[in-house]
Amino acid sequence: MSGEQKSKAKTEQAKGKIKEAAGRLTGDERLEAEGRAEQVKGDARDAKEKAKDAFKH
Repeated sequence: MSGEQKSKAKTEQAKGKIKEAAGRLTGDERLEAEGRAEQVKGDARDAKEKAKDAFKH
């Protein structure tokens, strides 16, 4: 389960970066903001998984 969650986190971060860049290129502030939000969501998921791992060891 943990590996799956880490994978989801990385995917969210990557999709967010792509959306943010696309929004910046096209001047679409909403898309850019969505991208940043998706990155934050991925960062939070990643941090949660790292915390879980720290308590396991």
